[in-house]
Amino acid sequence: MSVAVALFTRDLRVRDNPALTAAHRSADEVVPLFVIDTALVPDRCPPNRARFLSAALAELDEELRAIGGRLVIRRGAVVDEVARVVRETGAGSVHLAEDVSGYSRARVKALRDKLIEHDCEVRTHAASITAVDPESLRPSTGRDHFAVFTPYFRRWTEVHHRTPLGEPRALTVPRLTSEPLPGPGDLAVGESSPQLAVGGEATARKLVRDWLSGPIGDYDELNDDLAADATSHLSPYLHFGCLSPAELVHRLDLGSAGGEAFARQLAWRDFHHQLLAARPAAARDDYRPRDIRWRDDPAGLDAWREGRTGYPVVDAAMRQLRAEGWVPGRARLIAASFLTKSLRVHWRIGAAHYLHWLVDADLANNQLNWQWVAGTGTDTRPNRVLNPLRQALRYDPDGTYTRRWIPELAHLPGPRIHTPWRESTDYPPPLIEVAGM
Repeated sequence: MSVAVALFTRDLRVRDNPALTAAHRSADEVVPLFVIDTALVPDRCPPNRARFLSAALAELDEELRAIGGRLVIRRGAVVDEVARVVRETGAGSVHLAEDVSGYSRARVKALRDKLIEHDCEVRTHAASITAVDPESLRPSTGRDHFAVFTPYFRRWTEVHHRTPLGEPRALTVPRLTSEPLPGPGDLAVGESSPQLAVGGEATARKLVRDWLSGPIGDYDELNDDLAADATSHLSPYLHFGCLSPAELVHRLDLGSAGGEAFARQLAWRDFHHQLLAARPAAARDDYRPRDIRWRDDPAGLDAWREGRTGYPVVDAAMRQLRAEGWVPGRARLIAASFLTKSLRVHWRIGAAHYLHWLVDADLANNQLNWQWVAGTGTDTRPNRVLNPLRQALRYDPDGTYTRRWIPELAHLPGPRIHTPWRESTDYPPPLIEVAGM
């Protein structure tokens, strides 16, 4: 009996999973394997992502059992544990999703170096974590990546998008031992956000059905409306691969305004992955170095982290971050701009805070969005500043979103909640002055 290993990483799903499908097609038996990587957990795994990961693995195991399989869990160094499974089963191939981070690429190299001793092939599968293979699009200039989003998006819409794969009809898993499914406490230390939404593939597919059945139709008009809460909330499921971005694009009506606007956001995700694939140092270093005089401002940084900057819309975003582990995109930009452009605190410090709390924190998207805001990334207007007062009046004009997260100001009617310094309140005064005060 031939055996193949499907090594799950950031593709925690059964449907439209190229690595699982390839393993199933190449062998009589398949080992659906997830390794609890001791290089990352518990010390480097934030509690919010640990809690989500635990739920996603539980749903993945349920989906695998529905087709006769099960999820095999091992704990340790990934390369060593995969090699152990290969020795135990005589597997001839290991399949996994292609990823772009330096860590994931080093992992693949280490697997190949190790498994060659066992005459076992390692195959990576593109367009598993992104809708389009990050290395398949090249600008006509001959550069190895697109540095500006608009031309990238034009090519992204023109390129062939692969047809989504179904789930294997049935799996046969060889007999071998497995650790129990991990709970959040097995993966991280510390408390998670009290209102964190969790789930896996089954949860994701229900959310997609609900999203595509109606709300997406207004996405082009309402995606920045903070009070409307009109975004998809699918980003955590995309980050953990509970949902296939390729399948999601395939199901969109790109001829509708809402569908096109949502596809554009998925393309931004792919854009950042292709950029990080070409420039892995951008996870830490400025993509476009500029002579910015960053400030050391511990008091301002603490106030920003705790949601007491004196600007209610910024504080609302930061409080939602801690409460839910998720924030709508517009609020993320407002808070990030305030830290980097107004307080002049280095983008890496803000990015680290987001990485800790955001359940959908993805190295490519998080770091490169922060660089875009800070002016060191791909923004063609690197000096733009998102004035928090003007942003609040534009995207939360009646104060509904802000009132949701700043209850001590809920008595202030309408837009007056955005200017508490004009009222008789005990709210912290603004850390700095901005135009329009």
